[in-house]
Amino acid sequence: MAQDLHVTPPSPGASALQLRQVHLSYGDRPVLRDLSLTVAPGAFTAVVGPNGCGKSTLLRVLGGALAPSQGQALLDGADLASLRRKAVARRLAYLPQNPVAPEMITVRDLVARGRYPHQTLLRQWSPADARAVDAALADTDLADLADHPVHTLSGGQRQRAWLALVLAQDAGIMLLDEPTTFLDIRHQIDLLELCARLHRAGRTLVVVLHDLNLAFRYADRVVMMRSGRIAAQGEVRQVVTEDAMRQVFDLECRVLPDPETGSPMVVPRRGGQG
Repeated sequence: MAQDLHVTPPSPGASALQLRQVHLSYGDRPVLRDLSLTVAPGAFTAVVGPNGCGKSTLLRVLGGALAPSQGQALLDGADLASLRRKAVARRLAYLPQNPVAPEMITVRDLVARGRYPHQTLLRQWSPADARAVDAALADTDLADLADHPVHTLSGGQRQRAWLALVLAQDAGIMLLDEPTTFLDIRHQIDLLELCARLHRAGRTLVVVLHDLNLAFRYADRVVMMRSGRIAAQGEVRQVVTEDAMRQVFDLECRVLPDPETGSPMVVPRRGGQG
């Protein structure tokens, strides 16, 4: 992906995102339990944990796509449920797992939908919107595919098209649920390098990732989940320990410095399970 970032930095005054004693159940099945979290403004936070522990549900609550059964999800101190969706979308962008594009829509038209929160009766499509779309396409290496129908793209290209939509939305907070799905290793690295550049430019990122070593290499903070609860959270280099991996993942491993970055690197022991 492009090395020079084309998207504009966020406006001064990063938004604060917070959960307070959140419970959420699907029917009689609790999914999130007494969960409190403050997303540090300007941080790159990775959310990790075993399958089914509630990572995606956590992101949906943070993004306002799900209302908690109890507790509150707050954006700058205001309950997300009380805010207009367009107002939220100008400050917070959420990319779920496996989004579905409208039939026959082109890449450019899909990415342009990221500008919807900025449209009003008095402010329709403008040159600034076109520039934002072009920048997002450039940052995701999709400019040459802009006029192709989304359904003709590979899985990895489609994933990058959805990321471009989020970039075009130009929100200060980005919530990404497993954005490296369908990407080969090179494009996984490219995407996370782009996330790192966005982070350095002032964006707040919360990203669900399955590859622990990539998560710990790129994020500066981590939330570890198990059984609908936060088992550990904080700075990556303080939280990621052999004991934490044993408690959260039932994994016997060594945690060593990544030879490239010095970040924690998980090396499973033979047999693996505790």
